Amino acid sequence: MKKILVPVDFSETSDNAFVYALEMAKRLKAELVLLHTFEIPVVDSQAMPINYATIYDTIELANLEHFKERLPKLHAIAESRNLNHIQMSHIMMDGDLLVAIKKVIAQENIDLVVMGTNGAEGWWYSFIGTNTGSVIANVSVPVLSVPAGVQFQKIDTIAFTTRFRKKDIEALIKVLFYAKRFHAKVKCLYVKTPDSDVTDDTIRRWQSHFEDEENLQFFIIPNADVKETIEDFLVSQEVDMLAMLTYKRNFFIELFTTTTTQKLSYHLQTPILAFHE
Repeated sequence: MKKILVPVDFSETSDNAFVYALEMAKRLKAELVLLHTFEIPVVDSQAMPINYATIYDTIELANLEHFKERLPKLHAIAESRNLNHIQMSHIMMDGDLLVAIKKVIAQENIDLVVMGTNGAEGWWYSFIGTNTGSVIANVSVPVLSVPAGVQFQKIDTIAFTTRFRKKDIEALIKVLFYAKRFHAKVKCLYVKTPDSDVTDDTIRRWQSHFEDEENLQFFIIPNADVKETIEDFLVSQEVDMLAMLTYKRNFFIELFTTTTTQKLSYHLQTPILAFHE
């Protein structure tokens, strides 16, 4: 692990995600790359003659000054947690946030993105919405989304949902990598629906890959309602982080953009670590 990308807008939600990024950097021995984006307004050049270079320079300068004014706040947060030794670099970029994220991932060889989300109306929804849904398939690094208002606490338990597919093995190996850095246990959940085609023999063969992992438990829960089972599992097992593969794209979107108040109170209190196929 070398670099963690943290998009920042200096909001409370962004600050919460920044704390998670600091803690991840500490345990993964990584450095942080802070990204701040801004957009150039669209102006009708036919209405009046415009010097676009002047407009861009003015807006860029204003954003740069704002960025420089707010950075001490982030450094103060790091110092308050005795994490001011974490190396940080800063990037300011114009344009769409998602395009900027992809560009920085490639340019800086980013290993992980940590980002705050405000739920259905926040970043996570925009990230998987119809206009930018293809980005998920194109982002090659894990993304940790931190719900608004969730204060960092020690990560003792990481849940991982599986369907016992071959590609899940590689994902679980990555989850175990993170868990070992946090000295956390991993609880692997499979919700067995009535139409499940996963055999007991498949499960046994799959689990044999991890028979030497002492801090790994498997939970197979029969239930027709996958979403409700996962949500109940997060609460009953006191899960601090949920790891998922995004191959369940339609289900993943539905689960984490629902507006049902009761369900929001469950799963949106749990940071989500998304791995991409």
